[in-house]
Amino acid sequence: MHITIDISHALSFLHEGALETIRPRVEAAWETLVSGSGAGNDFLGWVKLPSQTDPALIARIREHAYRIQQIAEVFIVIGIGGSYLGSRAVIEALSSSFPEMIRSPESPVILFAGENLSAEYHADLLNVMDQYSCAVAVISKSGTTTEPAVAFRLIKQKLENKYGKEGACERIIAITDASRGALKTIADKEGYASYIIPDNVGGRYSVLTPVGLLPIAVAGLDIGMLVEGAAEMEKIACSAPAFSSNPATLYAAIRNLLYEQGKTTEIMVTYQPHLVMLTEWWKQLYGESEGKEGKGIFPAGVTFTSDLHSMGQFIQEGNRNLFESVLSVNRPNQELMIPNDPDNTDGLNYLAGKSLSDVNHKAEEGTRMAHVEGGVPNICIAIPSLNASYLGQLLYFYEFACGVSGYTLGVNPFDQPGVEAYKRNMFRLLGKPGF
Repeated sequence: MHITIDISHALSFLHEGALETIRPRVEAAWETLVSGSGAGNDFLGWVKLPSQTDPALIARIREHAYRIQQIAEVFIVIGIGGSYLGSRAVIEALSSSFPEMIRSPESPVILFAGENLSAEYHADLLNVMDQYSCAVAVISKSGTTTEPAVAFRLIKQKLENKYGKEGACERIIAITDASRGALKTIADKEGYASYIIPDNVGGRYSVLTPVGLLPIAVAGLDIGMLVEGAAEMEKIACSAPAFSSNPATLYAAIRNLLYEQGKTTEIMVTYQPHLVMLTEWWKQLYGESEGKEGKGIFPAGVTFTSDLHSMGQFIQEGNRNLFESVLSVNRPNQELMIPNDPDNTDGLNYLAGKSLSDVNHKAEEGTRMAHVEGGVPNICIAIPSLNASYLGQLLYFYEFACGVSGYTLGVNPFDQPGVEAYKRNMFRLLGKPGF
């Protein structure tokens, strides 16, 4: 079983024959991506990564994760953007909703640092480090990105104060460039265990490298199945551009057609709180890949049904520049039946005997219908269930579709020149030499 895509609630917003009109552009974009002939082609290492992942690397990561699990109650992942969003998305998708309270005795709680500059957040984290045994992964190609570099300074000092310099060294893993950069220099000098971020894989496409795989493995999840699932979708996505067999090219086509109809905001909709961070990962992937040269679809996210009671009004009747991509999970991993109440005071006995997932799916179906009636087209992307294999498929699906969509739009999906603008101003205000 694989990911499926339903475009029936989007086609009515497009003119007849629209898919055939855009087909040559999408097929050309697919060819550009698969052949590696387009802009940013020095960052295409992720395209064949799942099928080319060395089993020895998976084995090493698993062994290392086991050692970390033996010494740490808390595992801190230091990184920003793609250096943490992918691993956090997978961990939260496949773990308990309440990991700090219902934690596996075999795996530490995974916490994150260096994705913000909040003193309160990092002070609280340092207090946690006083109370629990800790290990750390610091993730950065350069080692000089401000947010994670500052966090690493703080956390490294705390570890050395707690365990001594040698003890701290055994609890720090560097995931960085193979041969250069400040973090590589520190790791070599201190003797940290380390993993390589491939030169040809950008941060937002790095979840299936050690950047994502090590934290995911420490969380006790099956990274082998994750990579295998991604490899299945790689085979589908790279085999041919045909819309009938390639959900990634179909998704790229529909979203570009809707954009050309004035639908400039895409809202990713989920009905599972477990998928909030997957939405955040998707937002970075598409926002950073397509938002340039005055172009691009603005990526937003909501979690229904909760956000139907906050953003639902705007989506139903607000500015009609929206479309939705609904991520649907066909089968839950756990099920609850709604009980009968003899008094029926709340009037809910019409639901007695129904499963909660069935009610959730009917809410999904009814909302899609209502939003179409309100002028909001939607695409439904469905996975059979939430497990490592299907999540691997989903990650690769979104990555591949993003590359095709960016080339179809006419931009380089693999650079991010605009990210530097805030940094220049911040460095100047902070008095960094040279700014």
